Amino acid sequence: MSKFNEFIEKYMLPFAGKLSTSRILTVLRDAFMLSFPLTIVGSFAVVLVNLPYLDKLIGEEGKTALGNILNILPSATMSIATLFVVLGIGYYLAKSYDVDAIFPAAISVAAFLVLTPLMITTEAGEIVNDVIPIARLGAKGMFVGILTAFLATRAYVWILNKNWTIKMPDGVPPTVAKSFAALIPSFIVLGLFLVIRMIFTATPWGNIHDFIYEIIQMPLMSLGSGLFATIIAIFAIQILWFFGLHGQIIVNSVLDPIWNTLSLQNYEAFIAHKDVPNIITKQFMETYTVGIGGTGMTLAVIIGIFIIARSKQLRQVAKIAAPAGIFNVNEPVIFGLPIVMNPAILIPWILAPMAAVVIAYLAMRIGLVPMTTGVSVPWTVPIFFSGMLATNSIRGGILQLVELAVVLLIWVPFIRVLDIQALKAEKEAKNSENKKSNRFKKKAETVEAAEN
Repeated sequence: MSKFNEFIEKYMLPFAGKLSTSRILTVLRDAFMLSFPLTIVGSFAVVLVNLPYLDKLIGEEGKTALGNILNILPSATMSIATLFVVLGIGYYLAKSYDVDAIFPAAISVAAFLVLTPLMITTEAGEIVNDVIPIARLGAKGMFVGILTAFLATRAYVWILNKNWTIKMPDGVPPTVAKSFAALIPSFIVLGLFLVIRMIFTATPWGNIHDFIYEIIQMPLMSLGSGLFATIIAIFAIQILWFFGLHGQIIVNSVLDPIWNTLSLQNYEAFIAHKDVPNIITKQFMETYTVGIGGTGMTLAVIIGIFIIARSKQLRQVAKIAAPAGIFNVNEPVIFGLPIVMNPAILIPWILAPMAAVVIAYLAMRIGLVPMTTGVSVPWTVPIFFSGMLATNSIRGGILQLVELAVVLLIWVPFIRVLDIQALKAEKEAKNSENKKSNRFKKKAETVEAAEN
């Protein structure tokens, strides 16, 4: 164990520390969080329209009418998620360089649209120009949007630092002065992306969207959607948490672009009433790991303590942690048990979530449970309910309960060990307290006898 700890501290922790402070990964995380409340609104509409037996409750006509009203919400949020991510990257990256962020954010969106083929082909083969294909603003355009926003914003900041701007005299309103200061950088940046667009029209792909999708996005998504890569990600998250680092923030910052794109693919297939293509998605990772009591699925640990443990210390930790654990907040367990830097629980801490993910993956692979629909479910939604919402099926909730049982079985022997250790410590503390009390009592009796 000492050699393992030495390896982690020498190699993994410095690397993880660099990732956690990386400007690019921090901006990516914040940009995806910008779209989070919007996708939740769209997801709520999708869930409501696709509730099981809704047609039995309000009739087929009522369901159709409700869909006509609510279907605009997911189209205006989830279907154009790439646009929000581009806006967020432009804003937060510029802000990290202490530059007025609103102009780079707007320029990033414009640069992305410059690269986007503004045309669609109808089923009859007719080409319609001056139309933004909504598919390019969703999963298919995600990687182009990310690359475009980073490049456009970085170019804008570089131009500003070169002072290639129009400076207005004193007395001009600040808003007007800032607009003129952004004029030359806007010309240069958008001109650069216009050249990129022209170059790609001469390639076999015709545009950069299809090039990035085939050459970069598809291979990365194939890698990120595999079971092996997912297990590696879970292992990294758990080991980082064991050493006191926030594993989700570090690992998710790297993999969120892939997982979110896979989620958007599922969503687009679901609303089109097609087969959902991906098992591993952002919702899969949240619903079938974090959605079962938080990181490490510690709701099972709380339940196990209530069932097995006799130690006052452990039961007190479980009582404090239970209300938060129901909503997947588990810091009371992580730092109260503790889990951080506790070799006694390293094996279940790493093994349990990996085993649970394998079970969930295989259950969806063989068709026992539907895949996630791409609908965003807040990670604080309690177990069973989050599984139903994520898969639009009660089987999704049952799968979470199966995972919970498996995690509990893995933890049981280790909870017994923790309980034995805690009981021993409590007994020793009590004996020590009794000895001190007896010494104090004897001393008091000696003093009283001497006085008499």
